[in-house]
Amino acid sequence: MTSKEIRKSFLDFFSSKNHQIVPSAPMVIKGDPTLMFTNAGMNQFKNIILGNDPVRWPRVADSQKCLRVSGKHNDLEEVGHDTYHHTMFEMLGNWSFGDYFKQEAISLAWQFLTQVMGLDKDRLYVTIFEGVESEGLEADEEASNYWKQHISADRILNGNKHDNFWEMGDSGPCGPCSEIHIDLRPNSERQQIDGRTLVNKDNPLVIEIWNLVFMQYNRKADGTLEPLPQKVIDTGMGFERLCMAVQGKTSNYDTDVFQPLITFIGQVCNCKYGTNTQLDVAMRVVADHIRTIAFAITDGQLPSNAKAGYVIRRILRRAVRYGYTFMQQKQAFMYKVIPALIENMGEAYPELVKQQQLITKVIKDEEESFFKTLDTGIHLLDNIINKAKSNNTTEISGVDAFVLYDTYGFPLDLTELILKENNLTLNYDDFNTEMQKQKERARNATSITTGDWITITQTQTTTTFVGYDNLECECRILRYRSVTQKGKTLYQVVLNKTPFYAEMGGQVGDTGQLISAENCFDVLDTKKENNLPIHILATLPEHITLPFTAKVNKQRRLAIQANHTATHLLHSALREILGNHVEQKGSFVSPSALRFDFSHYEKLTQEQIFNIEHTVNKFIRNNITLQEHRNIPIKQAQDMGAIALFGEKYGEEVRVVKYGQSIELCGGTHAPATGNIGLFKIVSESSIASGIRRIEAVTAEQAEIMVNNIQRMTITIREMFNNVPNIVTALTKTINDNKDLHKQIEQFMVEKSHSMCKNLIKQAEDINGVSVVRHTSNESPDIFKNMISMLKDKFWDVKFILVVGTQHNEKPNLIVYLSEPMVNAGYNAGTIVRQAAKFIQGGGGGSAAFATAGGKYINGLDEAIDKAIELATT
Repeated sequence: MTSKEIRKSFLDFFSSKNHQIVPSAPMVIKGDPTLMFTNAGMNQFKNIILGNDPVRWPRVADSQKCLRVSGKHNDLEEVGHDTYHHTMFEMLGNWSFGDYFKQEAISLAWQFLTQVMGLDKDRLYVTIFEGVESEGLEADEEASNYWKQHISADRILNGNKHDNFWEMGDSGPCGPCSEIHIDLRPNSERQQIDGRTLVNKDNPLVIEIWNLVFMQYNRKADGTLEPLPQKVIDTGMGFERLCMAVQGKTSNYDTDVFQPLITFIGQVCNCKYGTNTQLDVAMRVVADHIRTIAFAITDGQLPSNAKAGYVIRRILRRAVRYGYTFMQQKQAFMYKVIPALIENMGEAYPELVKQQQLITKVIKDEEESFFKTLDTGIHLLDNIINKAKSNNTTEISGVDAFVLYDTYGFPLDLTELILKENNLTLNYDDFNTEMQKQKERARNATSITTGDWITITQTQTTTTFVGYDNLECECRILRYRSVTQKGKTLYQVVLNKTPFYAEMGGQVGDTGQLISAENCFDVLDTKKENNLPIHILATLPEHITLPFTAKVNKQRRLAIQANHTATHLLHSALREILGNHVEQKGSFVSPSALRFDFSHYEKLTQEQIFNIEHTVNKFIRNNITLQEHRNIPIKQAQDMGAIALFGEKYGEEVRVVKYGQSIELCGGTHAPATGNIGLFKIVSESSIASGIRRIEAVTAEQAEIMVNNIQRMTITIREMFNNVPNIVTALTKTINDNKDLHKQIEQFMVEKSHSMCKNLIKQAEDINGVSVVRHTSNESPDIFKNMISMLKDKFWDVKFILVVGTQHNEKPNLIVYLSEPMVNAGYNAGTIVRQAAKFIQGGGGGSAAFATAGGKYINGLDEAIDKAIELATT
């Protein structure tokens, strides 16, 4: 079976067992502060498991894109070196929410593997949770008994808590799990060593392929367990590993999931897989990483220096580094592999096809940028190596290596390789100390202590949002908890009904007040966590069970609505003026401004910016009324022409926001009519990544303020030119006159320099065989810099030094020039000027022949001159 047939067989099998087949969620997580990436198939069902979302289908199955390179699940360093770890992988999974549990989950898994996939039963082993007596967790005898209906008892193995007790995090849903392992070793090896002894022992051919999680507990912050209101089945099977088992391979990379990519990489890089161990690792790394990077970009995450973007950049640079070191690739090459990836996976994931141009451009530019980083790092490392050799040391400071790694992004393993080639070692203790300091700084900056939720009522668990229609409503508190960060304690509150919009989709959260009969409490922000609006308060109400009035800050909300609506109009204008290739890549909407990121491959001209502004303001003047469609089927929304954003996960029912020709899927708050926006003005247009542009703009009152400031500035400039009718003409004349005057001044300075130089040369005195000129002056230092060419010609064959001290603009400056014979004799103007500058409380530098320094202490100028001459004549 091909990989495509295997994927289809899985989905068809569970569809036949009454499972709803759902599409993969984006690999990049949005709206969940606890995760950057989808690292398991259950992520998109987290809110159902927590009880925050209703169960739409009791049985579900899918193939989910996952990424495991951060946090608890971090496989990055194994990727490429072994045969079965990956950064991005597909997880085949089936779920039951309060429907079937252990018995049917075990039966379905066994049926699929042995009957549909045809795997040899004698090669399969299963593990069950052995229990932890100290935590009051019993062994999972229930699962063991169900397994005995399918497999012999000697193939049912006990597993410890690490392997066989699944937890969402430090707190939250958890439960025992049962893993299915397969022994892919040849029969000769199986006869010599029993496969059961190799389960969970990191043998590359005795591997886990499926994990059946039986969620039945909720772990509280204090570590105690309580039963979940409904039991959940959550299974995950590695698609790539299943393909290896079904296709009879001994490596995931030998299956048709990766072989087309690896073959194409060989053609691009002129190398062949299977000829060299290190080369094979490098080709596997590139094949794995190109998938991850392409899917991340498709799902809306561009490489950057922060958070999720940094992870993607790190993965890309790891692949480039392997190509550079082991595949002799000295320029961008990975982007050339994208056509092969799309041919292999484009059918299952059509978003790759649509985003091909963007993916290719982003990867190419990122590669080229990193190759420049490599060049810079190698140059800096060469200097470190030369310094070590001149000092007769064989060990390089770990601090220097960490600076290369942390500041310049130079990979540690490449540093190690180059040092080894030069017979040098690295002080790893110092490097690890610096790394630990950085981790501590990061940990301290983000350290948060979160208390357990304290539930007020069990009768309602979800919040009703009324904020589209009302800015005020009566409500009660459902639950609350404390959160402490950097010594400051805030309180998070969940209400049964709220008008507060929780931060989502680029729109900031509402602020306002929570009012009781006794007091008024400020709502500082509203966030969304696990699909619940979380209201953040500085003070917790004393009487928590009282009824409250939730009241949104109206003026702030209206300003946010104007800006959010303007982003929709801007998106429409961009597509109209630049073309339909424009797609939204991110946005930020606050009361004071808006930011809109979009795909486009060149800088906008000023005329295009004016046209975009004009088009948006035309929408505003037409005062187009909002047409809103809530909770309509997504198919109906698509038929209306609504624009969906790549990287967003939409449910079966969506909300459509329509202003004339602007039709988008959006959950944010908007103006009732475009006229409420008032005015739209673009503040800036720039590039934020390859193929991605950013427009920042203001509306309403902020746009009025901007126009007023421009008008005031124009009036001030006109007054400066005696209210001339045409400011541009007056400014142009002034600039041209200024250029002419500058040319005259420059000519005068050159002539003055030559004249002064002739006089200074006459003052030269001999000190220990060196012709020395010392001079103090109130002239600009630039005059003396202009003398250098004359001095080079005059003293090209004799030892000569010029030392000038100037007092210009009440600051001391020092200038040192050495003739070529002086430099050849080992003297260095930069070194001399740095030491002499200490007398003027300053510093400086330059080349071996010419250097300058500035300082703060004018009275030390004579001593500085004396010191410079002393250093050059002894």
